[in-house]
Amino acid sequence: MQPRGHLHHLELWVVDLDRATTTLGWLLEQLGHTRTDTWPTGTSWSLGDTYVVLESGPDVVAAPHERRRPGLNHVAFHAGTPRDVDTLTASAQEHGWTLMFPDRHPLAGGPEHYAAYLEDADGFEVELVASG
Repeated sequence: MQPRGHLHHLELWVVDLDRATTTLGWLLEQLGHTRTDTWPTGTSWSLGDTYVVLESGPDVVAAPHERRRPGLNHVAFHAGTPRDVDTLTASAQEHGWTLMFPDRHPLAGGPEHYAAYLEDADGFEVELVASG
């Protein structure tokens, strides 16, 4: 039994499952998640007892994601050391991700917060946070 409040899963509805799998799926695998299930309209990756679902079925509205609208702005992941963040950021840019706030990278979140803010072609943002 997990502690109360621990994240169980995150389900992200996407317009293009193949494109999201190429970017978000690749990133999840780089962060240690394992693809655990696939079905015609979705796929999931697990890390421990938590899993992330990408789904694009008939109920998904074909509209671009806009992180500034009410709803999910971004998802932040612990990504290891600052060096790990740098390595993953460089590789992510070769896998469909764009570095946000390049003029302030890697301190765009403030002088005490080493992180990379990345956006995919569909406008979905992830934050890779360094610890230690």
